[in-house]
Amino acid sequence: MSSDNVLEVRDLVTYFFLRRGVVKAVDGVSFDLKRGEVLGLVGESGCGKSLTALSIMRLLPKGGARTVRGEVRLGGENILVRSPRQMREIRGRRISMILQDPQTSLNPVFSIGEQLREAIFRRTRGRKAEVMKEAVAALRRVEIAAPDQRIGQFPHQLSGGMKQRVCIALAVALRPAVIIADEPTSALDVIVQKQVLRTLARVQRALGAAVVMVGHDMGLMAQFAHRIGVMYAGRLVELGDVRRVFADPRHPYTRLLIDSLPGFGQRGVFRGIPGVAPSLLSPPSGCPFHPRCPRAAARCAVELPAARTLADGRIVRCHFAEEAAHAA
Repeated sequence: MSSDNVLEVRDLVTYFFLRRGVVKAVDGVSFDLKRGEVLGLVGESGCGKSLTALSIMRLLPKGGARTVRGEVRLGGENILVRSPRQMREIRGRRISMILQDPQTSLNPVFSIGEQLREAIFRRTRGRKAEVMKEAVAALRRVEIAAPDQRIGQFPHQLSGGMKQRVCIALAVALRPAVIIADEPTSALDVIVQKQVLRTLARVQRALGAAVVMVGHDMGLMAQFAHRIGVMYAGRLVELGDVRRVFADPRHPYTRLLIDSLPGFGQRGVFRGIPGVAPSLLSPPSGCPFHPRCPRAAARCAVELPAARTLADGRIVRCHFAEEAAHAA
């Protein structure tokens, strides 16, 4: 493991074993995460980005989901082989997660202070006064006004943006090395989205933590991520520096995602992506994107493209990765 990397994911494979067959939800995902770096994982619903996050956290949903292969090295330690009890010690202290909906992430019958104090006490075993002081400091860290008053309130007394800030406070209370944010602004309006993401970015920089930000909004990723990974049908199809990816996408799917953003498309014209995402229970042969791809050739229907590393360090899964994707 490189000394610069705080997290290394290698060939991560997570399947759902159902009566109808096997769903390859995450199929060979690999990436590195450096200290202080923000990596954005983007793609359409069902592409596997949230399940990648849950697989890393060992929080897979019940119902046949199982990680069958791969490594997740946190500080050099493969946490996929740790026991459930050991994972409970790792979560929060070394790696934490911010979930999509703050309404369901917080317990409605406990005050904000009680939930923060429990999380902090379970990890530090500090005295009550010390834990209370740290809980107030955690709220102040995420820019919640009058934290001494807010700490006694219940989730229903807070706005959506405040609730998500509390979730961020819970995630960073013990200063983890890695934070995974699974669509942390999807339940918020546009203005509050940016405010919450700025809060997360400021806290992340102050702690020096690395962040994996899962989402579907390429525009937000362009503003907050250092690198971007585009997922399709359970695989990373393009991974690289966010500015290079936006300036010169090398996978046709990446090009179409960018074109779907207002103001980013060619000549400012909105272009949707034709077709629908494939079924992961019975994906198409060859490249899974070829039925929707405007640049597909005969080989795309029969040959799965391997991951190629380009001269600029980008990793792309496309037979024509060396060619610019402007023609897509």
